Amino acid sequence: MSVLKYWLWLTTRPSIRPGEAAALAERLGGAEQVYVADRAEYELLGLPSKLREELCHKEMDWPERILEDCARLNIRILTIQDAAYPERLRQIDAPPALLYVKGKNLSFDERVVIGVVGSRRASPYGIEKAAELGRDLARRGAVVVSGVAQGVDAAALRSAIRAGGTVCSVLGGGIDVVYPSSSADLYRVVSQVGTLISEYPPGTATEGWHYPIRNRIISGLSLGVAAVEASVKSGTLITARTALDQNRDVFAFPGLAGNPGSQGTNLLIQRGEAKLIQSAADILVEYEGLYSARLRPGPPRKREKREPGAQEAPQHPRPKGPEPAPQAVDNSEGRAYSTFQEQTGEFTAEEKAILLALGEERLRPDDLVERTGLPASGVLASLTMLTMRGILAQRPGNFFEALILLREKD
Repeated sequence: MSVLKYWLWLTTRPSIRPGEAAALAERLGGAEQVYVADRAEYELLGLPSKLREELCHKEMDWPERILEDCARLNIRILTIQDAAYPERLRQIDAPPALLYVKGKNLSFDERVVIGVVGSRRASPYGIEKAAELGRDLARRGAVVVSGVAQGVDAAALRSAIRAGGTVCSVLGGGIDVVYPSSSADLYRVVSQVGTLISEYPPGTATEGWHYPIRNRIISGLSLGVAAVEASVKSGTLITARTALDQNRDVFAFPGLAGNPGSQGTNLLIQRGEAKLIQSAADILVEYEGLYSARLRPGPPRKREKREPGAQEAPQHPRPKGPEPAPQAVDNSEGRAYSTFQEQTGEFTAEEKAILLALGEERLRPDDLVERTGLPASGVLASLTMLTMRGILAQRPGNFFEALILLREKD
């Protein structure tokens, strides 16, 4: 029998607590050893009576169903003993014994991973800061990890995706359970261009008490956690406390004094538990030394204002010569011009096919399926991604229009 089935059996015992499966397997030498143990051995371990009773049930129907669901949904399973399991996560207290993963394989331990957390009912200020943070982290090469709830999570992820960055969402239910429903498009895009992670098997409903448990994974995967906007009594502060317990860095944007939505982040700064930040640069400066090869350079510093009386640097005249020839400009309304070869690294094969099929027309998804020969699911996923990146615009009547003309060179 596959070792994975033993892990699935162990982690699906109803009363087993977070981290308990991994600890139990370590004590007995593996999930298979936990499975073959008997009641007397469970009693010697001092396990709760309810858990002992559950461990005495050796049926494998549930693990087999999970394996079938994961194969159908293209979900991978990592055990804590697998080499691909993130080492950062393995070292935390109560690490998840299993991770269900959909999307790209990410080498978390080799990247600058920043968790972004904050209020679901964020103010315009919070949304703006979350979007700026997601965008700038992505442009510098950092991985953005968050949930998928509307508010700070969604703003940071969407902005990072538009910037072409790497993103990961950690879920509070099964990967196939879309919650909240308002984030359905974000789920789909992250699964296409990033990574979805959960410690819950497919079909598991999202419950409120799952989130504090889930948050230890967000902070555990990260080098640091940035709190954008939060009240005093919020899950964001729980995540910040978890991050501190895991010896992770905590960062926070300051907010207006007296604003309930900023009291939590202001409190973190006031207590000295979080570094005050104003931009992604204030976070990434902490990691440039160790991860210089993984981070792209930031924008040049703005030129400082000249003090009164100080001499300005001499301006060297431009050498004389013919003026450079003006570049050709595409005057198509509302579009930028780009050649196929220039953009070949920026789009997937499916996205290129859709952009070339659109040209200067406005088409519905069904038309694009017919023209490209791509499956409807792939066309819809690509349309969502391109729209989020600002490459396409959705018009009334479910028509899509390209805002960039992609043309093959002769």
